[in-house]
Amino acid sequence: MTADAYLRPDRLEDALDALSAGAMTIAAGCTDLLPATQRKSLPGTVLDITAIKALRGITSDAEGLTIGATTTWSDIRKADLPPAFDGLKLAAREVGARQIQNQGTIAGNLCNASPAADGVPPLLTLEAEVVLTSTAGERRLPLQDFIIGPRSISIEAGELMTAIHIPKAAMEGDSHFLKLGARSSLVISIAMAAARITTHSGLITSAALAVGACGPVATRLGRAERALIGARLNEESIANALTQAALDEELFPIDDVRADAAYRLDAASELVRRLLATMERT
Repeated sequence: MTADAYLRPDRLEDALDALSAGAMTIAAGCTDLLPATQRKSLPGTVLDITAIKALRGITSDAEGLTIGATTTWSDIRKADLPPAFDGLKLAAREVGARQIQNQGTIAGNLCNASPAADGVPPLLTLEAEVVLTSTAGERRLPLQDFIIGPRSISIEAGELMTAIHIPKAAMEGDSHFLKLGARSSLVISIAMAAARITTHSGLITSAALAVGACGPVATRLGRAERALIGARLNEESIANALTQAALDEELFPIDDVRADAAYRLDAASELVRRLLATMERT
């Protein structure tokens, strides 16, 4: 293999064999990868996985739902999915312009590990697991353990993310997503929030709340989630769950060119309140 080889296999087995031979750049939609290089072409050995048909598409079985690694945001936006995925579909509409949604992939969004990745909060509320495959076999890793820091993921040499798996139990309930940026569209988030709520006889039986772009990694609001269980979704229960203490326990906002930490914390809190209030009314 030459130092600057370009590989585009159409079988997963061939891609894994190539990857096992040494480090290389994995390319899919390239909507993050190419801008990050600041060059007209990708240097080094490139493994383009877009010709592997088995990696694109959405399927379901008794265990849950699987989203292939090269499934695009447009694919997700157009898919016929249960209400629990409404938050993810709303996030899919926010990933750049339509051209980016047509090209960018869900695995690329996760592997890029940006704190402001739109897909991460709704996937966290869906208890998403990433499927990592190598010539040695396959393993699943919870999304919250896969993204470990800004631009940092937990993946071993020779592994390729081949899918995202949503457990059957997480496909219940209703969901929502909200994002705040400096303008109404085509913008990197200042803060974003996602929620998935299940109810029985009007009482909340499970709650999943996640905030992104507010810290080094997107995070679940475990204390607020627990406070909602057994209550009715209304103004009082929302206020009781989203206390300052609950938010301070989970969120560690950052300062950057888009906003300072204090503003981010206020924005994240307000976004969660608004999306829960919206879910209350629907």
